Amino acid sequence: MNAEADATAAVKDAVKEADRKHVFHSWSAQELIDPLAVAGAEGSYFWDYDGNRYLDFSSSLVYTNIGYQHPKVAAAIAEQAHRLCTLAPGFAVDVRSEAARLIAERTPGDLDKIFFTNAGAEAVENAVRMARLHTGRPKVMSAYRSYHGATSTAINLTGDARRFGNDTATAGVVHFWGPFLYRSPFHATTEAEECERALRHLEDTIVFEGPQSIAAIILETVGGAPGVLVPPAGYLAGVRELCDRFGIVFILDEVMVGFGRTGAWFAADHWDVTPDLLCFAKGITSGYVPLGGVAISAAIAETFARRPYPGGLTYSGHVLACAAAVATVNTMAEEGIVEQSARTGAELLGPGLREIAGRHPSVGEVRGMGTFWALELVRDGETREPLVPYNASGADNAPMAAFGAALKKAGLWPLLAGNRIHLAPPCNIAEQDVAKGLAILDEALSVADAHMA
Repeated sequence: MNAEADATAAVKDAVKEADRKHVFHSWSAQELIDPLAVAGAEGSYFWDYDGNRYLDFSSSLVYTNIGYQHPKVAAAIAEQAHRLCTLAPGFAVDVRSEAARLIAERTPGDLDKIFFTNAGAEAVENAVRMARLHTGRPKVMSAYRSYHGATSTAINLTGDARRFGNDTATAGVVHFWGPFLYRSPFHATTEAEECERALRHLEDTIVFEGPQSIAAIILETVGGAPGVLVPPAGYLAGVRELCDRFGIVFILDEVMVGFGRTGAWFAADHWDVTPDLLCFAKGITSGYVPLGGVAISAAIAETFARRPYPGGLTYSGHVLACAAAVATVNTMAEEGIVEQSARTGAELLGPGLREIAGRHPSVGEVRGMGTFWALELVRDGETREPLVPYNASGADNAPMAAFGAALKKAGLWPLLAGNRIHLAPPCNIAEQDVAKGLAILDEALSVADAHMA
């Protein structure tokens, strides 16, 4: 080892030691994890202290929509820090107003008022609060296959297994089955049947819960953590109609899929549906500074025109975060990143993943849009038995752990969830990097194939 290598190794050791002693990690048994020490990142890549470079097909946690260290956004944050770092949310500030304007210009319909939060879970919390106050009703409905955040209301709204350890059973939440043809709970054989039966199930649930008690229905426009679940044609419009008929507020959670991820500014644009409230976060700043929010319809905004809204956050519309948001949105518009995401999905990721699936029997289904895709991995293609059981851990999860290790060894950083790999590279990923990532995936899937029944 030379002196430079010795110094790098010492830095790595110090980072790891401090992490182990003092950082409490999310969703983890603390003594069973060994976080990678990251030395830097740029574009679609990050690297460790040993010089290993990883092509990031997870966009960190599906939020680096413009990649790491985009110079325009980094410069805007630095410039704002020198000019004004922070100011209480009660003041009108140029970048806060401009961030709200830019977002409102891109949201569907009349969602022209923006309430800023620090992240997505807080956006969901406040959207639900607004809906309950607007309607005077207590219940909120959400799908079983869903994730809405880790704060108290949001985690109870969540449908996946992360709810189990936090479920209070007193949050006024009613869960229902959303459409998912590959694992249809309605025994459907076509997308049209799945849509019709899912809407009938939702309507029956509303009726038997009592429409007069239901404040809101919240849906992820495209289900993210549950497996990149793209709704069938007509489903979101059908939910919109049910909400209108029963006086229920329709909330769309676009925390993961907003700002280019699906090849549109907001995923709702693909189905020409306007909710009453729209939650966003993640991609609005590409994660460079935490920011989230709720886009609010005119009718709900009017509820609080002369009645104080009983909610607020110390850092609502934080100045540095809003500067990052302005720069991110402008950069995406100037560089055509939303359009690039759509082309990457239609011309590269979609065709490439379907071709790969044809070579690997462990791939049960390919689904997605834009730069947001998932492969459903199975033990048996006929029965569609998942490669690992639901909420698997330890030995039960060994096939997915081995698959993930093969990807990382080859230089591709994956996003694994249950029996699926989610593929969410930056929306502006270069064509050659898409090809590189798909080649690594193709080879690593042989590991998954080897674990089939």
